[in-house]
Amino acid sequence: MGMSTATAAGERSTFFTDPGMKSMARAMLGRVHTGAADAGEALTTMDRITDGDYASWEREWEATADRIAAIGDDCLRRCHRVSGRNALLRAATYYTACVLVVDGCDEPETVLTRTFAAYRRCWEQYLGLLDNPPERLDIPYEGTTMPGWFFAADGDGPKPTLVMANGADGALSYLWPGYGSEAAARGYNVVLFDGPGQQRMLFERGVPFRPDWEHVITPVVDAALRRPDVDPRRLVLYAVSQGGYWGPRALAFEHRFAAAVIDGGVVDVSAAWRDLLGPDLMAILDAGERDRFDAAIDRATPNAKRVVAWRTKPYGCPSVFDTHREVLRYRITPEVAAQITTPVLIADPDGEKYFAGQPERLYDMLPGEKELVRFTEAEGAAGHCQPMARALAAQRFFDYLDDRVGLGSPGPERLGE
Repeated sequence: MGMSTATAAGERSTFFTDPGMKSMARAMLGRVHTGAADAGEALTTMDRITDGDYASWEREWEATADRIAAIGDDCLRRCHRVSGRNALLRAATYYTACVLVVDGCDEPETVLTRTFAAYRRCWEQYLGLLDNPPERLDIPYEGTTMPGWFFAADGDGPKPTLVMANGADGALSYLWPGYGSEAAARGYNVVLFDGPGQQRMLFERGVPFRPDWEHVITPVVDAALRRPDVDPRRLVLYAVSQGGYWGPRALAFEHRFAAAVIDGGVVDVSAAWRDLLGPDLMAILDAGERDRFDAAIDRATPNAKRVVAWRTKPYGCPSVFDTHREVLRYRITPEVAAQITTPVLIADPDGEKYFAGQPERLYDMLPGEKELVRFTEAEGAAGHCQPMARALAAQRFFDYLDDRVGLGSPGPERLGE
């Protein structure tokens, strides 16, 4: 009974002592706002998980996903379209919770293949059941294509269009519903896609990350602008998590965006890797001692090895040592930042665990129109990409974008004025 109210509230918001589980639990509860999860389903699943045991995390989320997917299928068999659609969306979300931790399982590739296929089935079936289903968008990319979706806004004529760039391991269902559907409600077309190293491009095609993301975003812009329902003067960008690096890097070379939201800013991706490794391993890495470094990684705890395995996968390098060398290329230099002319909003949350201080560093580097928006613990908006403040973030992000593409409109006069 001696626990303070603030501490008690903080404990209730974490559920796990394991840092990774704590972060993912908060993100899952944040998705309740968008209809992509249900609070009761999430809480009962988390109650069954052994703290710190990632095989347990995968097993329990997959059990919940299977159960909710079966509900969705049954609803559709009985012609309950909306009920089926809603259940399939939640099931897709729960399957993504499995995909994130496959390297903590005994047979990671088997689990990944099974859960990602289940995710795709539920997600794509959900999309087809929307009142205004999106079109598949195959974006030409270096002799192949990037898979994407185009959500057309209601009404005739060219519309403002939001291109959404994901982070290191996010699913497209993290973007829609959520900020994607928020954009559609305001009259935007929305473009989603998997780029190199992301989801379908990585898991199904083996295409890894690349640091020069202007070569990714520019083909997306080209594909969007070929459509008559896209207004070329009102194209905007949203980039999230490690997209906080992809977005600014692309904006330095791709100048057709009217505005951008960077959620939140990243100057040096390798900083998160330095924090993950700690000073002793970094010293071995910096000394170039490959064999000693890889041997130290092999001696790490199972959970540390799980994180390293998952984080290195998208870079496509032959060893952990090589991955850490590669990630040093993922930096926004002053010379690159000086080329960004697009008006930019940068989100800067309290408790940023991966890229602490970097949103403000990026803000200081930009030469043009810019805005740094704080998200605070007192608002319930702390943490990487403010996962439990989706409504507040949507309001701030879209008020900013609406003002720059002409969608803002005065509200009705108050009664009596």
